[in-house]
Amino acid sequence: MTTIDKRKTDHILLTEKAQFGASLADSRFYYEPLLGSHQTNTSLELNFLGKKMQNPLWISSMTGGTGQARHINRNLANAANEFGLGMGLGSCRPLLESDEYFNDFNLRPILGKDLPFFANLGIVQIDELLINGMVSKLIDVLGRLDVDGLIIHLNPMQELFQPEGDFLPRPSLEVIQDFLEIYKGKIIVKEVGQGMGPESLKLLMKMPISAIEFGALGGTNFSKLEMLRDKENVKTGFGPLSFVGHSALEMVGFVNSILENEKDILCREFIISGGVKDFLDGHFLLSQINANAVYGQARSFLTYANEDYEKLKYYCKQQIDGLKMANQFLRVRS
Repeated sequence: MTTIDKRKTDHILLTEKAQFGASLADSRFYYEPLLGSHQTNTSLELNFLGKKMQNPLWISSMTGGTGQARHINRNLANAANEFGLGMGLGSCRPLLESDEYFNDFNLRPILGKDLPFFANLGIVQIDELLINGMVSKLIDVLGRLDVDGLIIHLNPMQELFQPEGDFLPRPSLEVIQDFLEIYKGKIIVKEVGQGMGPESLKLLMKMPISAIEFGALGGTNFSKLEMLRDKENVKTGFGPLSFVGHSALEMVGFVNSILENEKDILCREFIISGGVKDFLDGHFLLSQINANAVYGQARSFLTYANEDYEKLKYYCKQQIDGLKMANQFLRVRS
């Protein structure tokens, strides 16, 4: 049987299984088959955080300091290098205590000098360093990791739900303002799964930080995760708060409104993350924001990085080629 004969036979045999209801169509897009080609050598290159990325995809902060972290992080760094992606580390808190896990985080030699690479620490730990006059210890760690700057993650809901969660003694805004007085490197501020409302975004966008990562509601919900960990049901009374938050699309709307209506905006770069399942979500959200932005994923990368590099590489290539095809053939509906 020739290739053509086999294909035609397959078409006949699979027609019934391939039925697709029109109600399942992705209504965010117009499909324009006349306007594109199958060329995947088109460029998605952009400048972000002062460096050049080959593709607008960010590896969002995940893990560090556990048994699998080194394997996972090295796979992720290799993918970032091969595909020209930006990367944020998981919490570097263990490095403030010892160098036992330093090599889990020491990824610049793999990533290379030319891509954005950021360390990550929680707002509670930043506050503790400020109170104890030990910010220099963090700055030393950042220097040894050769990162471009620091991601400060905000997780008040997660800490509230966590059975052994840390206490936040003052508003995160005050902590960031005090930290900015000391640390002069690049800072990204992110939430960890519930996003941020317009007032918080406006305050951050008027601060001298480099970027904001959404960490929007719709992906991994760390409040729910901590409830699942809470075997003693210590914090279940807070349950309704786990449903509070903002989606990535809602946050894009907040950002656009702030950019249009507010003066003295200092922060104009964004990582759209939280519930971004695939390249079509990324394509859609990037088309909606009126600012320089990339989109971030965590769980999807983690799934493949925990296995072997070839699976992660295949996933990255499929996502990037899919994004290029979306740029070629799809137009976002107004």
